Amino acid sequence: MIIHLVSEGHRVPFSKGLLATALTSTGLPPERSYVVALEVESRLAESGDTEVGVEQLRRMVESVLAARGEDRYLQRYRLWNKVAAEDKPVVILIGGATGVGKSTIAARLANRLGIVRIISTDSIREAMRAFFSKSLMPAIHFSSYEAAQAVRIPVGGELDHHMLGFMEQVEMVNVGVLAIIDRAVQEHNSLVVEGVHMVPGMLASMGAKERASDVFVLPLVVSVRDEELHRSHFLVREQETAGKRAVARYLKSFPEIRRIQDFILEQADREGTLVVDNVNIDDTVGMVVDALYDVIEEREGVYAV
Repeated sequence: MIIHLVSEGHRVPFSKGLLATALTSTGLPPERSYVVALEVESRLAESGDTEVGVEQLRRMVESVLAARGEDRYLQRYRLWNKVAAEDKPVVILIGGATGVGKSTIAARLANRLGIVRIISTDSIREAMRAFFSKSLMPAIHFSSYEAAQAVRIPVGGELDHHMLGFMEQVEMVNVGVLAIIDRAVQEHNSLVVEGVHMVPGMLASMGAKERASDVFVLPLVVSVRDEELHRSHFLVREQETAGKRAVARYLKSFPEIRRIQDFILEQADREGTLVVDNVNIDDTVGMVVDALYDVIEEREGVYAV
């Protein structure tokens, strides 16, 4: 028997796989989400109905979560649906040095939360390079860890030209980041932005908080404090891209990459920004989801179970 989900005159087949995926947005582990979805499917089959409305399905999901003692995730399920109904977007800003796993975490988070827009700050930098020549805006024509080559003014010994070049690049790229956030806010679209240019405090200094006052914003920094683990990430990256992102280039600049990480972590500490040490990707994603619900619950005046 095929059961159809009905909403505003539209009919689509019910999918326990899609329901399980939707449940992971609460932070409920995938295996437990699938068990809940199976139970919902079983109850629907037992009812004998071939059609189920959206609200009826939600009530059934809530009933199964309650019966299984998943009170924390029941509250989050209700809260997530409330946020969606009120059309309040979520913007997650993921910073961190090269090679710490930002893009992987961004993809996992977006999939879990049902967010379809993921923006890399490096893609913004690449787009800007097409419009601004190297002679006009040199900082955006180098990788973050090579940005010292863009510094054209004499730098005294007391100044770090690596950090000077990096921060010049950050300031330029963040103009594009703000434009993307502005559009997401205007269109009520949730968004994940990831990249080394997401330095804590920089967007705030450019008025990001005022622009995103009606949005749930979670800024965070991903780090890999263990140097050897950090190095190993580049080996994995080379294998996953079939050598297109050669490890030798990254390892040659590894001291500069670590210096950038130290700077970003100092900024995170100064700004009170969440820092997640990416030792295990599943744990990291779970911690970020928990942090997001902390933000939503605080804004909505909901007390965690």
